[in-house]
Amino acid sequence: MTVEDDSSADVELSTPKLVFDETDILYEEDCLRNQYSVKAWLRYIDHIKEGPNEKINLVYERALRELPGSYKLWFSYLKLRRKQIRSKCIIDSAYEEVNNTFERSLVFMHKMPRIWLDYCQLLMDQCKITRTRRVFDRAIRALPVTQHTRIWPLYIKFVTTYPEIPDTAMRVYKRYLKLQPECVEEYIDYLREIGKLDECAKLFVDMLNRDNFVSRQGKSNHQLWNELCELVSKNPTKIKSVQVEPILRQGIQKYQDQVGQLWTSLADYYIRSGCFEKARDIFEEAIESVLTVRDFTQVFDAYAQSEEGLVSALMNKPNDDDEEITEDDDLELELRLARLEYLMDRRPLMLNSVLLRQNPHNVNEWLKRVKLYGEQYNKIIQTFTTAVQTIDPKVCTGKLQDVWIAFAQFYDKYQQPDEARYIYDKAVKVNFRNVDDLAAVWCAWCEMELEHERPDEAIKLMERATVLPRHKVDYYDANEAVQLRLHKSLKLWSFYVDLEECYGTFQTCRAVYDRILDLRIATPQIIINYALYLEENKYYEDGFRVYEKGIALFKWPNVYDIWLTYLCKFVARYSDGSKLERARDLFEQCLEHCPPKFAKNLYLLYAKLEEQHGLDRRALKIYERATNAVEPKEKEEMFNVYIKRCGEMQGITATREIYEKAIESLEEERAVRDMCLRYADLERKLGEIDRGRAIYSHCSQMCDPRIHNDFWQTWKEFEIKHGNEDTMREMLRIKRSVQATYNVQVNYMAAQMMVASMGDDASANQTN
Repeated sequence: MTVEDDSSADVELSTPKLVFDETDILYEEDCLRNQYSVKAWLRYIDHIKEGPNEKINLVYERALRELPGSYKLWFSYLKLRRKQIRSKCIIDSAYEEVNNTFERSLVFMHKMPRIWLDYCQLLMDQCKITRTRRVFDRAIRALPVTQHTRIWPLYIKFVTTYPEIPDTAMRVYKRYLKLQPECVEEYIDYLREIGKLDECAKLFVDMLNRDNFVSRQGKSNHQLWNELCELVSKNPTKIKSVQVEPILRQGIQKYQDQVGQLWTSLADYYIRSGCFEKARDIFEEAIESVLTVRDFTQVFDAYAQSEEGLVSALMNKPNDDDEEITEDDDLELELRLARLEYLMDRRPLMLNSVLLRQNPHNVNEWLKRVKLYGEQYNKIIQTFTTAVQTIDPKVCTGKLQDVWIAFAQFYDKYQQPDEARYIYDKAVKVNFRNVDDLAAVWCAWCEMELEHERPDEAIKLMERATVLPRHKVDYYDANEAVQLRLHKSLKLWSFYVDLEECYGTFQTCRAVYDRILDLRIATPQIIINYALYLEENKYYEDGFRVYEKGIALFKWPNVYDIWLTYLCKFVARYSDGSKLERARDLFEQCLEHCPPKFAKNLYLLYAKLEEQHGLDRRALKIYERATNAVEPKEKEEMFNVYIKRCGEMQGITATREIYEKAIESLEEERAVRDMCLRYADLERKLGEIDRGRAIYSHCSQMCDPRIHNDFWQTWKEFEIKHGNEDTMREMLRIKRSVQATYNVQVNYMAAQMMVASMGDDASANQTN
């Protein structure tokens, strides 16, 4: 190891002013006896630590002359020397003496990183740049590589402190990265600070190309890509060693969630480079390739902003007083404005293209694209053609048949019915997702023929659409083509029936209805329509047979409308009562399995028939059956009808049994109370005071005096008019008894609620 001349170990110490105390003699003798003992020298040093610096330094020098390999002595001595010069100016000669002392120590302590670090820090404090750098280099050469990590942080701090020596700092950093390549981000940050952006970009690229690179700053590759893109796009003139466009395009392919930002960065790079036409090409390419609305919005806004910036620059272009605006300047400005306007006009179409790239099977977006083209005939045809070739019926969003129908209607709008028929003919061969989708195409085709006043062609189309397949096909089998299952489409048959009713003959229309029944696809409404159609044409019995077929096809509750219409039409047809027994059989057949929900109207219709053409006794029997057959919530109304009709037919005295049955069978207390009051009033009118009083007494058990005061007031008025003191007293006794009963019930319920609340509080306390 080389040591500078001014740091020679043969430094002569001037000691004429040093004075030793008598107490030092013991320590001197100890050191003479044990001159190779570190502890002896340290005891001596500790003894004179409050003495003058020269005396302490002299003892240290004597100790180190005897023990030059003692790290403990050297470290303590150097620490003391640094402390002694702390308050002095850095140009004081004392600093150089300490430097020489460090140099002498390194002759023996060159493997000790702490000594090197303290020496380097001392030189840094003296602002000796070159000397400090050389000492750092000597330290790195002297120390083993495993201890270099202790030197490099201070070395890096030193070289980055002085912005005047960037080249030196870069060379030092490159050496440092050979030892610790994971610290490249610190170097990149430093290069940004000093403006060495070209070198910074190269390091970014190298860092991102390493598959196993892990950021010490916790940044993801995604964040690093963003930083690189921002760096190269905003500094095109300073970065020459890196191919910017390939880098950004690689990022576009790699990071799909940042496509818009990367495209914008690439265009921004060319804008800052002055290549405006190239930037425009990049924007157009980006708009044609992005897949999300967010990316499109980001790119389009940047595109529009750049065009507006160019227009503003041309409009605000400074002109000399002697120079006039030329015709070329006006033309260029008009061109820029036209480009900007054209860009804004294309925005809806561009956005639509993005959505279609995102999902090419989106029917609604294809139809929207057609509307965006307005009256551009060729563009619309091209769009429709592309749509029907692209959309997959099995995965499409929306109704594919709408595209085919709109395509055909477009030709029809331009008076080209033959082309429209060709489109419809192609459409009916498409394997749609659902049968009804195909049926909608057939119906639209027929409607077009009707608009052209060709009903016969429309009927032929329906005949063609409803042809039975050669083999039996399950309508719900999705593996079969929809064309094979079309013959069971209710939508298609309904349209066919309407077509026959309007333009066909009675026989052809009836044949269509019969085919629907044979295929067993009829609905209750079709059954009713068929029967009404036959009735309109005076085929009453045939219509009744259709009702019966429908009744055989359906079960409750779907058959309710058929039964109700059938019975009403049958009763109206034979209003003279000539088919009374047949009507009775129909009603009995209908009511045999009728659910309570639908029984009310049917029983009322049945009873009305008996009242008009049968016997009163049978009518009342039907009313009685109705009170048992209807739903509980309809029983009160049914009893009221029963009571009214019985009173009209057999007199009010005959209604007593009905009242009693109603009071017994009704479930709702309100209904029972009302029925009791009416019954009691009836007995009062008949002069049966005792019976009326008994009814009041029976009803009182369900009337809380605090709630149903009107009942007790009615009973009181009854007793005032028809009773005496005893009956009034009995009524009051019953009232008190009932009130006491309800009080007990209320108290019991309150106690139960209190117990429940106490239990909840106890469980809550346990939880807490």
